[in-house]
Amino acid sequence: MNALPAYSGARISGCWSLRADGSGGGEDSLDRLLPPVNTVLAQRKRTTSQCKSEPPLLRTSKRTIYTAGRPPWYNEHGTQSKEAFVIGLCGGSASGKTTVARKIIEDLDVPWVVLLSMDSFYKVLTPEQQLLAASNDYNFDHPDAFDFDLLVHTLRKLKQGKSVKIPVYDFTTHGRQKEWKTVYGASVIIFEGIMAFADKELLKLLDMKIFVDTDSDIRLVRRLRRDITDRGRDIEGVIKQYNKFVKPAFEQYIEPSMRLADIVVPRGGGNKVAIDLIVQHVHSQLEERKLRWDMAALASAHQAQPLPQTLSVLESTPQVRGMHTIIRNKETSRDEFIFYSKRLMRLLIERALSFLPSQVHIVQTPQGQDYEGRTFHGKRITGVSILRAGETMEPALRAVCKDVRIGKILIQTNQDTGEPELHYLRLPKDISEDHVILMDCTVSTGAAAMMAVRVLLDHDVQEEKILLVSLLMAEMGVHSVAYAFPQVKIITTAVDKKVNDNFHIIPGIGNFGDRYFGTDAPPDWSDDDVDGHSD
Repeated sequence: MNALPAYSGARISGCWSLRADGSGGGEDSLDRLLPPVNTVLAQRKRTTSQCKSEPPLLRTSKRTIYTAGRPPWYNEHGTQSKEAFVIGLCGGSASGKTTVARKIIEDLDVPWVVLLSMDSFYKVLTPEQQLLAASNDYNFDHPDAFDFDLLVHTLRKLKQGKSVKIPVYDFTTHGRQKEWKTVYGASVIIFEGIMAFADKELLKLLDMKIFVDTDSDIRLVRRLRRDITDRGRDIEGVIKQYNKFVKPAFEQYIEPSMRLADIVVPRGGGNKVAIDLIVQHVHSQLEERKLRWDMAALASAHQAQPLPQTLSVLESTPQVRGMHTIIRNKETSRDEFIFYSKRLMRLLIERALSFLPSQVHIVQTPQGQDYEGRTFHGKRITGVSILRAGETMEPALRAVCKDVRIGKILIQTNQDTGEPELHYLRLPKDISEDHVILMDCTVSTGAAAMMAVRVLLDHDVQEEKILLVSLLMAEMGVHSVAYAFPQVKIITTAVDKKVNDNFHIIPGIGNFGDRYFGTDAPPDWSDDDVDGHSD
């Protein structure tokens, strides 16, 4: 990224960015990592690292900032489109990095942001290091105290839109807690820490590098207030710690990295001129990276094409046809709609299970005879419902799969942009090894189904292990999903040919969620709305 032009009050003129060949800015002097130094630092009193990325991250006067996901980060081929924009915030202890980050987030006014703290990536201490820490002789402000390998791996995946697990560091035991926090991708990632610029590979992932430059006296006053008020320390101990450990660490490692910054922000969060300039630049970058879904192009892309081989449609027996007649009839009562929908769901799930891998399994009958049967050949089966209509298919899955695990995804269409957006995500642990049955009741354009599949892939589920099941699909949705993800098996009870200008399936079934739950559909409901109006 090119250095931004000088601007009065923001102290940008004296800074520059790294050149593409890596020779600019002198980052080789910090080459992975700085040589070990045996300085010591007093033990910190914080209980655990603060992962500032659980939804909602921040409520502002304008909106709630979510961190569970973001608008589509992939194109119609199902592959990655644009990476997230990553801002690196560096500065001394108590310089106001988090305050600057939150000011940027509030002024950006974008809904999908992750704030990642370097505190989460302290190394797990060895028994010998534990003894040093207990006697306040372990240096937590040296680059060697951080797990840069894990940090770089995590930030790289997060930038690609993939899910990541963030460690929770316990400062009382100097180890990581058993439960890690799962964080999902965003449009903007803000990464802050005292050593944010201290690793060569980490610098390559930062699209903008900001150094928060706060006067040392102000930082000391903030530390005094924090450590005395929040941590119960005495003033003499705080000053001793600052002079012996914190100040030398800043002068040796943190302050020299200021030359790598694209922007230096004096006075921290109070510098509105600098923050406005940063926000303006990030907005321009996001505009360049923006992906717009062209539903019209998606609708016409596969006209006159034969249905894909990955599609399996339930045989249209008189029973199946009769059930469709009932649930498609606008005069059908809610009770009958639910009853016959459940019957179809049970048949649909049984059909989907026939596509799971199996192997020969010989058992002995009560008559003492061998019987050559089949058994599931895989680790686990997991169901994932696209809320809310897809949730109605969970009982059918539970009825035929004992102890099946269930995950949930909430995807809603942004009424201003027409794009699907991920608002909620809860998946079982270790889902990457499972065969996943993805459930939704209707699929028209395929936009929400594509996002759900992309979410599973970004959680390392294998594409060929995903089965998309739906009561009713439009040809457009079938083609869209099959084109983007050719190894996903698609199973449905019926395929309707048309989608109207509002992307409703024609002849269709109406708003499935509202008919099932007895709620009223809004005037502008769409089969792509998944807050009860399934894709």
